[in-house]
Amino acid sequence: MDDRAMDDRAIDVVLDTRPQRFRAVVGVVLLALACGLGAWVFFRGPSPFGVDVWWNQLFAAAPSQPVYVFALVMDTVGGHLTAVLIVPLLGASALVLSRRRWSAVYFLAASVGSALFVQVVKHTFGRARPEDILILSDYGSFPSGHTANAATIAVVAAVLFPRVWVRIVGVAWVVLMAFSRTYLHAHWLSDTVGGALVGAGAALVFAAAFSRLRARDEDRLTIRRARKSDAEASASS
Repeated sequence: MDDRAMDDRAIDVVLDTRPQRFRAVVGVVLLALACGLGAWVFFRGPSPFGVDVWWNQLFAAAPSQPVYVFALVMDTVGGHLTAVLIVPLLGASALVLSRRRWSAVYFLAASVGSALFVQVVKHTFGRARPEDILILSDYGSFPSGHTANAATIAVVAAVLFPRVWVRIVGVAWVVLMAFSRTYLHAHWLSDTVGGALVGAGAALVFAAAFSRLRARDEDRLTIRRARKSDAEASASS
């Protein structure tokens, strides 16, 4: 067995492909659920679900000014060029600077893949937005692109930095984004559920696809830290 084969085998042992296969399966299932929900929306006709109407009517009165301003801020931060271009590029740049280049590629790929999937589903099912929408927005209500972006970022962060507080912040970010979209009547509640499914599913599928490459980055970082520790120990002695 040559050195390269031994290295690949070592990576397989360290990586443990079972969690990666599980991520891939869960990601595909989430994307399929999003498509299934979109098909249900499409074939049942233009009328929204009962829970959509109920949730929309909760905010039918004049909006609270502080909450309205918060929702507008979330609209800007969670969509448009900010979420689609600026946030992924800044995040990828930070990962490259921390010597995690394949993690940076993973983040960009997941962001692009999620955004493209959202647009395909939007144009496939063509759901109308609520009539009392408070902002200008693009075509198609299902799924929520803002919520999909939020879910993608949250899951990518949880994959790259597996800490409890990262997951808690990520869930809170997705929930707040979904709330802001429905508060502005830009989406039905089920649109935000579909968006969360798409964003999380895309992030998990790409996490599995880039797992071996990201493992190489972590291996190099581990070697650098070990060499640095050895050098410091030698210098102190």
